[in-house]
Amino acid sequence: MATMIIEGERTKAASGKTYEVRNPATGEVVDNVPAGGPADVDKAAQAAAKAFRTWSKLPNNKRAEILHKAARHMLGKVEEIAPILTREQGKTILESRIEAQRFGENIAWFADLADKIHGEHVSLPDIATYGLVVRKPIGVCGAIVPWNFPLTLAANKVAPAIAAGNTVVLKPASTTPLSTLACIEALIEGGLPEGVVNVVLGQATGEAIVEHPLIRKIALTGSTPTGKKVMAKAAEHLKKITLELGGSDPCIVLDDADLEGAAKAISIGRFFNCGQACLAVKRLYVQEGVYDALMEKLIARASKLKPGNGLDKDSRIGPMHTETQRAEVEAQVKDAIQRGAHVVFGGGRPKGEAYDKGWFIEPTILEHVPDGARMWTEEVFGPALPVRKIKDLNEGLRLANDSQYGLGSSIWTASMSAAYLAVQELEAGYTWVNALQIAHDELPFGGTKQSGFGKEHGLEAFLQYTEEKSVVYGGIG
Repeated sequence: MATMIIEGERTKAASGKTYEVRNPATGEVVDNVPAGGPADVDKAAQAAAKAFRTWSKLPNNKRAEILHKAARHMLGKVEEIAPILTREQGKTILESRIEAQRFGENIAWFADLADKIHGEHVSLPDIATYGLVVRKPIGVCGAIVPWNFPLTLAANKVAPAIAAGNTVVLKPASTTPLSTLACIEALIEGGLPEGVVNVVLGQATGEAIVEHPLIRKIALTGSTPTGKKVMAKAAEHLKKITLELGGSDPCIVLDDADLEGAAKAISIGRFFNCGQACLAVKRLYVQEGVYDALMEKLIARASKLKPGNGLDKDSRIGPMHTETQRAEVEAQVKDAIQRGAHVVFGGGRPKGEAYDKGWFIEPTILEHVPDGARMWTEEVFGPALPVRKIKDLNEGLRLANDSQYGLGSSIWTASMSAAYLAVQELEAGYTWVNALQIAHDELPFGGTKQSGFGKEHGLEAFLQYTEEKSVVYGGIG
């Protein structure tokens, strides 16, 4: 049975309760894990506070050295960790390898920043004094991570936090804890001191993290309703908070676009990880002149996505993560069809004995989806894509911005002026121009509107795990 990681212990829940983690492709039990609660979070927070006293005081270059060594050790275990992720989450083994690799790379990227914390020198009106602005780590940070990209989204929080000198209480999603445990265990084996990252499991631990008085910052990736609840709870304790929430990313394709490049990017952007991503192409607006040609290319690509158990090397798209999630996407597609939409590809479940016990769904493309349909107004967290024909860029921008969300966006065009206008006008935290929707470590990532606030990735994420302190030195004149 799996255990939680709290300081030097590999521990069961204080309550003794456990629950099962199941494979979304087969329904089989992968492992039993502790169902933790407030007592376990308290123990983890106490351990993190104890570790903070030494971790935060290490020379920054020494902290960087430790993190690089730990990341190298973890990266040597990618082939062991990837199948664990596939069994608990459902994604293909190729997708799991990419994600496990990214976890280690993210730790290493922020390790490079650990010894590069800079303050400021400020001249003051009194020439006998001068001012400094110094940066210090915050303290114990809480990280609450969903099931769709459990390793990537854990690293987005853990990496900048510990590089800046903080310690962490990490809660993976209840359905995907095992690969996270394996990654953190590998970091500890590689030299990360015990207590710097503590892992608690079970649904009840999330609220306990938000409410614990020793935890001073909360970073959450989740749905917008969940984010609002966490924000309200965190406000009671005046905690710092970063929220990466839902998205319904628009993509605009104009008549002068590279259609082959656009089709590839849209297919990956919508169907990667069985469409279960916050940052993903979820609404497609195509100019009239290239509509038919692009649709043909998209259908051809979707037809090559063979559903199957993620451990099967021939599978190109795994199952949905849960029965509930599949039902939600199917209901959104059904709503569109009932309103008059036309399914041009997919629209059902794959047939055959191999699919009977898993939460499989076909990649689906729809056109003529009317205004007001749930696929336009809600986040579609699965492999279903509504497509709409547009007359020009202005119509595309109007429709793209007609959403409560503002996470990502993209445009495909050969026109520099059209691209410039889109970059200025699209209401989103990220815009890709003629590029695959990949969030880069080097660029800050975060949303606007109902997609949250705060940044992950980039120098900005690192700085958000520090606090500024003003200092005045006198008596120098």
